[in-house]
Amino acid sequence: MSEKKKKSSVDVVIVESPAKARTIKRILGSAFSVRASLGHIRDLPEKSLGVEVEKDFKPTYKVLPGRQKTVRMLKEAVQEANNIYLATDLDREGEAIAWHLKQALGLRDEKTWRVIFNEITQRSIKAAFARPGKIDMNKVDAQTARRILDRLVGYMLSPLLWKKVARGLSAGRVQSVAVRMVVEREKEIKDFVPEEFWKITATLAPKKGDADAGKEFLAQLVQKEGAEFKPKNEAEAQSCVQELEKEEFRIASFEEKETTQYAPPPFTTSRMQQTASGRFGFSPRKTMQIAQRLYEGLSLGKKGRVGLITYMRTDAVRVSSAALNQVRRLIKDKFGEQYLPEKPHFFKARGRIQAAHEAIRPTSVARQPEEIKAHLSPDQFKLYDLIWKCFVASQMKPVELLEQTAQIEAGKYTFLAKGRKILFPGHSLVSGWGLKKDEQNLPKLRPDQILDLLGLEPTQHFTQPPPRYSVASLIRALEQKGIGRPSTYAPIISTIQERGYVRLQRRLFYATEVGTIVTEKLIRHFPDIMDVDFTSQMEEGLDDVEEAKTDWLNILRKFYEPFKRALEAAEEQMISVKDEAAEVEQLCPKCGSPMVSKMSRYGRFLACSAFPKCKYTETLTKKEEIAGDRKCPKCEASLVVKSGPYGKFLGCSAYPKCDYKESLQAKRRKKRPSGAPQTRSGLKRKKVAEPTDIDCPAGCGGKLIRRRGPRGYFYGCSNFPHCKYTSKSLPTPGQSESDS
Repeated sequence: MSEKKKKSSVDVVIVESPAKARTIKRILGSAFSVRASLGHIRDLPEKSLGVEVEKDFKPTYKVLPGRQKTVRMLKEAVQEANNIYLATDLDREGEAIAWHLKQALGLRDEKTWRVIFNEITQRSIKAAFARPGKIDMNKVDAQTARRILDRLVGYMLSPLLWKKVARGLSAGRVQSVAVRMVVEREKEIKDFVPEEFWKITATLAPKKGDADAGKEFLAQLVQKEGAEFKPKNEAEAQSCVQELEKEEFRIASFEEKETTQYAPPPFTTSRMQQTASGRFGFSPRKTMQIAQRLYEGLSLGKKGRVGLITYMRTDAVRVSSAALNQVRRLIKDKFGEQYLPEKPHFFKARGRIQAAHEAIRPTSVARQPEEIKAHLSPDQFKLYDLIWKCFVASQMKPVELLEQTAQIEAGKYTFLAKGRKILFPGHSLVSGWGLKKDEQNLPKLRPDQILDLLGLEPTQHFTQPPPRYSVASLIRALEQKGIGRPSTYAPIISTIQERGYVRLQRRLFYATEVGTIVTEKLIRHFPDIMDVDFTSQMEEGLDDVEEAKTDWLNILRKFYEPFKRALEAAEEQMISVKDEAAEVEQLCPKCGSPMVSKMSRYGRFLACSAFPKCKYTETLTKKEEIAGDRKCPKCEASLVVKSGPYGKFLGCSAYPKCDYKESLQAKRRKKRPSGAPQTRSGLKRKKVAEPTDIDCPAGCGGKLIRRRGPRGYFYGCSNFPHCKYTSKSLPTPGQSESDS
């Protein structure tokens, strides 16, 4: 009886990840049992639609493969509990996870409570558990509608693409629009015709005897006879130079004005991803994985596990009054009262922001990056340092600048010189903001002052096409157009690359041929789904569901009927790429039949027209000759670089007549020390094991280790063989899967 009483006195808390569980357990103490669900436990089935459209879009949920054991353990944990607290993340997806847990575990409403918090700190956790609530079904409905919309599009469009384009392709409601943006930018760049123009730069200085005499500065030619002017070719530029060398350069006007440059607000999800990509080259997925660890908590030695940042999936710029008071004290103590504004800075959010959300900031600004650097990995330190500095800078006084503008006349030509100098550094002490390298500080000038001409330099330029999207600029464009939400940016960017619709080269996106073909066909037959404004309106509709302004079924009904009609029409009208196979001026080297160009999910390739009698294929990937004109040792033909499933290798250009191949991986064989154990090859293989600081999701207390196996790299638990958890990629608890 006493044992039963003891069990019932312990309340159970369920969160997503073991790391989050350990941090919260440290705060709540022994009166609570804190368990982890390891993220989602239920979803629509993998091998069927899972949505009964004719029954008002009734979803059928299944426990995810590999989560049955987790569900059993959680059921045992809550069986004797007095209260069950669902402490999943505070966004829609976290709310949906909480609801799925309640349904899968059969929790009674009177015993089940929902707690939400923006940061994993003692103050925030205690406050959340002091005021528990119930699951917000409006949030759950909004997430359900998103999941069903994504399932309908992906599950019903993908077979069409398999049939009409190539096997293995897939479509998505949001990511297909992102691909369209890259494809259309690719077309703009391809169609762009550059135009030549010339710039003429004058090097000038005040004359001897004037203030700042001899101090050089640069001015650009901007006008001729009062109209905007740029020489169009070298002859025109040289003619201008010859005229200008005879002219007197006189100051027509000189203005100085003081301006201020405020720091941007603390990070939202999109700005954090953009900045981390630009500064460190982090992918959005990597940024979110690191941020997840900082939010859930890391061990800081004797201080134990501490949540270092607030919730990292947010588009809010609001900051709590307690955090504002804390950062203002730090600014005054660390930098001086002259850097502290009279009142806190408040920033205006764009769009519809959830009231409970805050900007991404340190949970304690007193926890300065350098003081905890020893407890963080290099990448964790980089991101924490970035978040800390962004937050502190946002509440410091602005940078005060002196902007200078000089208009200079030389006959019928007008030059413009601009300069800036910092009067007060303000937030730049923390943000690192500064003047650009090419910015100058003009000397003290006055109207009608005559200048010395020290040189004229004409330089050739060409108009430039629109820039390619980078990771940062694509996320910025998605946010500005209202496509996706904070939890979806990272999955969108990852998905469009993994599907082969775009490729990232030198941090810039290029549309692939497959991505272009799929996009063109979807635009023609599904204009609504591929329309940026329509996708943005769908996101606003989901926001309306969350705010109880509309019913989630209305969103689905409004979407489905037009989509179904378009799908039926596309089945008949979409021209198959397979039917567009064109003959090329090349014969099959095996049977002599004409070769044809075909499409696969990896791009275009050549195939024998006699298929299936002859199955010869040839990649259209550009072959590169090897430096040094290396010849095949078998037949003396040239060796070329080729790509295979295991990377690049050298192959004979006479293939398939000659099948010589050579690995491009350097073979490093070390002499076996005396007495060293042998393998069949005569040497013991060195195992590659790279430890990480990420906790094993199985909850065994171990850490994940990156290992190399016969099928490539994978992540396994450090407690092997007692724990046999493995995964091909690092887990990201709570990451949105709706756009994956």
